[in-house]
Amino acid sequence: MNGRDEIALLVSEIEKSQAVLTRITERHDDFLQTDFKLLGRKSTSAIVIAEFLVDYYTCLETLFLRVSQFFENNLRQEKWHADLLEKMTLRIEGVRGPVISDETRGLLDEMMKFRHFRRYYFELDYDWDKLDYLERKWAEVRARIEGELESFKDFLRTLRAEVEG
Repeated sequence: MNGRDEIALLVSEIEKSQAVLTRITERHDDFLQTDFKLLGRKSTSAIVIAEFLVDYYTCLETLFLRVSQFFENNLRQEKWHADLLEKMTLRIEGVRGPVISDETRGLLDEMMKFRHFRRYYFELDYDWDKLDYLERKWAEVRARIEGELESFKDFLRTLRAEVEG
């Protein structure tokens, strides 16, 4: 595969991830409008909301890892999750533009911390204040991420045109 084709592949991977993010968002919103109204603020509801948050963040992180690998960004082994988010904000002269803004990174940092907490927290009683806070942060991410990913795809398409010569 040549560079031009690899760029097209990365654009396709971003689009596939965007479709997954949309499905997660739609299912989350459907849950809030249906089952959550019946269940209320119970442990079961909290578990479902936590899973949507974690799945959304993990989908984005997987996409960011693909971008990082494509551009051969080195990540520190001991804190690669945080390092990855930071790298996605960088404009690397002559290499690539930023994937996300610093503001989005700050929001995603909260989601990353929650995902880490969720992986190692085995109790089923969630703090609803914390979940409400994370839902607000997620709403802000959702309002920003689509445009930022579209801008990055535009950058990739421009790069592909330059490679084609």
